Amino acid sequence: MSVSQQPLVLEGGSDESVGDAAKFGIVTVSDRASSGVYEDMSGPAILQFFHEAIKSRWQVVYRVIPDERSLIEETLKELCDKEGCCLVVTTGGTGPAPRDVTPEATEAVCERMMPGYGEQMRAISLRYVPTAVLSRQTAGLRGKSLILNLPGKPKSIRETIDEIFVSIPACINLLEGPYIETHEELVKAFRPGTMVRKSKPVAPQ
Repeated sequence: MSVSQQPLVLEGGSDESVGDAAKFGIVTVSDRASSGVYEDMSGPAILQFFHEAIKSRWQVVYRVIPDERSLIEETLKELCDKEGCCLVVTTGGTGPAPRDVTPEATEAVCERMMPGYGEQMRAISLRYVPTAVLSRQTAGLRGKSLILNLPGKPKSIRETIDEIFVSIPACINLLEGPYIETHEELVKAFRPGTMVRKSKPVAPQ
């Protein structure tokens, strides 16, 4: 069954994990997908990654919107500020075309930028296609949320997110967010020894 044919199950993970429950945002930025010209396959590719890689409990808030900068900014703010997503992942709108404005919208709503993620994703993609240099993907922080721009194609999404997610749980920990446990056979999250959790904290009585 292809990614596009799978039902969109917007939650997953296990209560047996040592991690905390987390909420993620997925935003597909595409004029054609948002208008129904074609089915969004990029957002579901990200969702499938969460199902495969995240062991602790999680849920997703999923949006498909057009390439309108004001709407992208509004959506990112909503997912960070109102929905409380510790991680918001966008897909689409990161190239040099006139309507590719996702990086500008991301920078506009972030208080601090995390350029290392864009650099790492371009380095990964350059192993596969020389046009990866045209990508303007970036990442930044809004409050206690990490916003990350991924590529627009499902294949490129998985080539990058499977690798860059190694550092994301530690980043979210440093933002005082939930402890995210991964399935190590797919993504072995790296944390300094002092940040590694061996068991779930006991809930206060």
